[in-house]
Amino acid sequence: QVQLVESGGGLVQAGLSLSLSCVLSGGAFSRFAVGWFRQAPGKGREFVAAINRSGASTRYAESVKGRFTISREDAKNTAYLQMNGLEPGDTAVYYCAAADYVGTVVATIDTLYPHWGQGTQVTVSS
Repeated sequence: QVQLVESGGGLVQAGLSLSLSCVLSGGAFSRFAVGWFRQAPGKGREFVAAINRSGASTRYAESVKGRFTISREDAKNTAYLQMNGLEPGDTAVYYCAAADYVGTVVATIDTLYPHWGQGTQVTVSS
């Protein structure tokens, strides 16, 4: 079955950068749209960024636009989330998700994704 494994989280000071990776196994990665979501303590899960299966289209939450970049490398079955200019408000568990039935759509709604990773913690100190 499809499995997703995130890595790259950690503790950083505000203003610095982190790069998250998400490796997919058990399926043809090129068929999957990928999204990144996050959940802060006491809050619901929120959309961060998404990329369609071709990599030609991306979408971002307003709160991260201009600071975060989503990308994919199909040869490595991997999606990335480059996070620059991190702020304490970015502190959360970050999850990647994948969907292979959405065609060329950039899916920004979590319920569209059937496959999820276990999450990686990102903590930004002020």
